[in-house]
Amino acid sequence: MNLSGKTIAVCVTGGIAAYKSCEIVSRLKKLGCNVFVVMTKNAAEFVRPLSFETLSNNRVICDMFDGDREWNVEHISLAKAADMFLVAPATANVIGKVASGIADDFTTTTIMAAEGLVVFAPAMNTVMLNSAAYRENERRLKERGFYFIESESGLLACGDSGNGRLASVDAIIDKVVSLVKPKQDLAKKRVLVTAGATRESIDPVRFLSNRSSGLMGIEVAIDAFDRGADVTLIVGNIKEELAKKIPSGINLIKVVTTDNMYEAVAASKKQDYYIFAAAPCDYKIEYSKNKIKDKELSLKLVKNVDIASEIGKTKGKAKLVIFAAETESLIENAKNKMKTKNADMVVANDILADGAGFDIDTNIATILTKDKQIQTDKIGKKELAKIILNTVQTL
Repeated sequence: MNLSGKTIAVCVTGGIAAYKSCEIVSRLKKLGCNVFVVMTKNAAEFVRPLSFETLSNNRVICDMFDGDREWNVEHISLAKAADMFLVAPATANVIGKVASGIADDFTTTTIMAAEGLVVFAPAMNTVMLNSAAYRENERRLKERGFYFIESESGLLACGDSGNGRLASVDAIIDKVVSLVKPKQDLAKKRVLVTAGATRESIDPVRFLSNRSSGLMGIEVAIDAFDRGADVTLIVGNIKEELAKKIPSGINLIKVVTTDNMYEAVAASKKQDYYIFAAAPCDYKIEYSKNKIKDKELSLKLVKNVDIASEIGKTKGKAKLVIFAAETESLIENAKNKMKTKNADMVVANDILADGAGFDIDTNIATILTKDKQIQTDKIGKKELAKIILNTVQTL
């Protein structure tokens, strides 16, 4: 394992397990990481900052208003620089603050501004861990795309026995490596992903479209790229902030109409996986070159090409993954789509369910293949992308 070139911020909060963070920092340094340690004031009561400065070779940040600070706004500069924020140990207090959007010290302020991954390794009394308040906070953070390393069972510092011990250093390091440097299980594979909504013009002012943001497809493309795949991403209309997330190494093709998207897919080289997460318009209309000003307007729609069906006819040994956004008879409709389009897998969701559907960061998915069914809870689309790619490789 080599994490050379990666920057990880280890956030240490106030718990007896803070001493284990010394070994975590040491192990990360040995893997080649540039490690910065952030400590809460309570954490500094358990382990002195000098220990972490010696291990990390970087100044430890404890105080938001430390007079010996850099000119840059430190919590912002670190938030931009770090590939990951590892909170270990993570107390119920800090998890509750982040879940509630409270930023009242350097640790929580930096996490609030974090652009990289945020991973919590909880450590607390078993009663606290199982409390309704903590479970709700953990659920909310997972839905937002934060990661958790499950605590272990055993004798706790307070004398109780049960779940709540900080995960082993080995388990924490393994999780960090898997997230920061994903396994290259798609190396030498070609993956084509579609994302976003297409638009069908009515006249120079108006168009037909839908509410797809493109986030799901973009997360799939990024994860496939991180796993070593040669990725082609064909996008319709997507939000500007999402476009900025796309790595330069991905072959990005921008299209407008459904016909444009089909032409781009058909013109692409032979793929190993086709993953159609876009929401292309099912219908188009005869275009008026002048703005329509009729008092009453009647639109005659014409069926667009079905991209998935066309590729299903010619895909050969390639695997085809489609999405089914439904409002009723979810499983029945999804299975029917998989059969009629000759797809190998369908990711189905009820767009009327709370936390699922278009233009939000979460989804609730039922993944269907020809021989199995996987049901997810409400999770972030980044995490769902990983599940999709893990599953498609088992086909």
